[in-house]
Amino acid sequence: MTDQPGGVIWDLDGTLVDTAELHFQAWSALTGQLDRPFSRGEFAATFGQRNPEILAALFGQRFTAQEVAELGDRKEEFYRAAAEKGVDLLPGGRTLLAGLKAAGFQQAIGSSAPRANIDLILRLTQTASFFDALVSEGDTQRGKPDPQVFLIAAHKLGLDPRRCVVIEDAPAGVQAAKAGGMKCIAVSFVGHHSHETLRKAGADRVVPSLEQVSPSTFHELLS
Repeated sequence: MTDQPGGVIWDLDGTLVDTAELHFQAWSALTGQLDRPFSRGEFAATFGQRNPEILAALFGQRFTAQEVAELGDRKEEFYRAAAEKGVDLLPGGRTLLAGLKAAGFQQAIGSSAPRANIDLILRLTQTASFFDALVSEGDTQRGKPDPQVFLIAAHKLGLDPRRCVVIEDAPAGVQAAKAGGMKCIAVSFVGHHSHETLRKAGADRVVPSLEQVSPSTFHELLS
């Protein structure tokens, strides 16, 4: 093992916080304005993707690139207004963040969310001080399962991707981590995906919650 413990790259929604219902309600509000129903199944199939990809899945080529950007912004305004009422870290989140920092791990967020959403969540949960780098939708051109978001995060941390562990909750995110040459811990707490689905996606470890993970887990994966 090197003197540098390595890096930990966190997905945000479903991993550090559970704001899925806020996103569902925001998409429902937007699609309602556009006279298009939005189902739970469609939400499950697109959750974690970048807004341009979700809008393309829902509406095809109906909108111009500028309209897609404006619709995405409107959806996120709905989401942030709801999130302002309060968001909590998932069980074990704060303890693990603090433990990793104390153990010398660098930490980053690697999310398909817009930067304003990430900043909001970190402010509401008072966790910004734990992170050395943030990567958001605006930093990428390709969404998960493409590894771009995690590779950019590793680069921002100044680390070889092979020295990084990704924490994810979705198969596409697990696949992105593995495609980038990284280890991956998948957390099934929010229940969107089964233990078996996450394992089949390639996760090195699947745990029911962050409470089952400690800095030693990351040392073991990187050793």
